[in-house]
Amino acid sequence: MLWKLLLMSTIFSASTFAQFYEDQRCRCICPKTNTIINSTEQSIRTLYIAYVPPNQCNCYGVILPRVSDKIRHNAQSFCPRCDCKYEKRNTTVIMIVVIFVLWMILLLIVYYLFLRLLVTFSKKQQNRYNEVRSNSFEIENLLLTGEEEMETEIP
Repeated sequence: MLWKLLLMSTIFSASTFAQFYEDQRCRCICPKTNTIINSTEQSIRTLYIAYVPPNQCNCYGVILPRVSDKIRHNAQSFCPRCDCKYEKRNTTVIMIVVIFVLWMILLLIVYYLFLRLLVTFSKKQQNRYNEVRSNSFEIENLLLTGEEEMETEIP
């Protein structure tokens, strides 16, 4: 039992920690490397993402370490075509908003189930009331017909 609990907690914590991302990143959009090598113009661009400090968010810090030596030798013609931007995002706020939305959806589902249960019970109560009412009408009718028979027999 203890092993199962330990295994489940390990899997849960590993999946939770795997979902955390970096809050800062450098995003560079550059032309394909074959445009520099072949000297042909193409409109296809490549996206490079790296987690580097803001002062290294440029072609020399992000792209050149990843590409071949031919591109490194032609860096003067390749790097000006690249557009690098340093982005910051707050994943904590995003996570809190997602959790809030999930809680609201869960709350609405529970409220819907409560209303469905309430409707079911109110229909049962109404059916019981209608049964009792119809039984009382039958008893009243029997009593009235019994009184009418008695009045006709007395004279």
